[in-house]
Amino acid sequence: MSSNPVAETVASLLPRAREELTELVAFRSVADFDQFPRSESEAAARWISEALRTEGFEDVAVLDTPDGTQSVYGYLPGPAGARTVLLYAHYDVQPPLDEAAWSTPPFTLTERDGRWYGRGAADCKGGVIMHLLALRALKANGGVPVNVKVIVEGSEEQGTGGLERYAEQHPELLTADAVVIGDSGNFRVGLPTVTTTLRGMTLLRIGVDTLEGNLHSGQFGGAAPDALAALIRVLDSLRGEDGSTTVDGLDGEARWEGLQYDEEQFRQDAKVLDGVELIGSGTVADRIWARPAVTVLGIDCPPVVGATPSVQASARALVSLRVSPGMDTVEATKLLRAHLENRTPWGARVTVEQIGQGQPFRADTTSPAYAAMAEAMAVAYPGQEMQHAGQGGSIPLCNTLASLYPEAEILLIGLSEPEAQIHALDESVSPEELERLSVAEALFLRAYAGH
Repeated sequence: MSSNPVAETVASLLPRAREELTELVAFRSVADFDQFPRSESEAAARWISEALRTEGFEDVAVLDTPDGTQSVYGYLPGPAGARTVLLYAHYDVQPPLDEAAWSTPPFTLTERDGRWYGRGAADCKGGVIMHLLALRALKANGGVPVNVKVIVEGSEEQGTGGLERYAEQHPELLTADAVVIGDSGNFRVGLPTVTTTLRGMTLLRIGVDTLEGNLHSGQFGGAAPDALAALIRVLDSLRGEDGSTTVDGLDGEARWEGLQYDEEQFRQDAKVLDGVELIGSGTVADRIWARPAVTVLGIDCPPVVGATPSVQASARALVSLRVSPGMDTVEATKLLRAHLENRTPWGARVTVEQIGQGQPFRADTTSPAYAAMAEAMAVAYPGQEMQHAGQGGSIPLCNTLASLYPEAEILLIGLSEPEAQIHALDESVSPEELERLSVAEALFLRAYAGH
């Protein structure tokens, strides 16, 4: 990185940042309180609120949101008449899956081969640290030239909408001229990227019932309707022969214009096994950024170990649909619900329950904030031009903020590049990316103040 005072300060602060990320990763802050203690999430929220107070933030508050979780807010005043920038991250994390399968314990930050491993290291506890580093670097080099609001969410991964509902009930809280969502990532390590679109998301639970109770498969199998077989059939109807998502009435042919994703590189990033085909049609970018994608997240049925020779009376599944930018998630949910109900065979009783929902997002890339970020990234990543990419994931708060504050300029950056393996085993963050993106954010705040 080229020498400049902000970059030098960030580099000097990295050891402290690692210590803080170690402390933050240690909280088992999964916002599913059937699996993980609520106290772990509450402790993480307290840690963040204390960190903001230490940095001089005012009005620091741990907000109880309508979904039963907590978000952390703080306000750092800048010069009189300055613009206001909202910095976002979330401290809740995905469950670690099989903890024994991790190379090192998921809630212990561990350095290996130049990366820091731990659940949430990139998604998105590292984003909290990135914001702190950027602000500290500015304070050490002339001060923070804008008003800064920070909001750190406690249930983003669950999609339960607590912070969205809170923001709608308190619209004055998060007003800002620009919003930096620190929950995205570079297209790859070393290539500065802003995410300009997000797919929306809807989450449905389907239940199928056919019998009053399980039956002996030898005595009744062949005529008695099997609920698990019915569920398998309806789930299979959600995909075409090539694996494309085929929800009745849902457009699946959109195209992505912009940065493309090489198919072989995608195979490496996704760790697709040799000989296994990719699914869907069109370019990889079309499939993961511009089109809807259905995923069966889980099925309730008897495990193989201990299974009995029975015709199943009931079966359940959790189905996720990623919704294309430009689509309305409410309408997509109606189509998915109708598909599940209409495609369930044999007159089986079917129930569909909505669990979570978020709208897709498309940014205005012509705004002054984008020009300021391009300038900042050119310094933080010498010789590299800022790229625009999509992201297949969902950040429901983006559309809530865009609706509440239509004049606000929203940018998405972050630490979740492909090597980070977010949501998977052995999640990690690149400390070099943390360093460069912290520099970029600091320089962005300085440049945006002058635009």
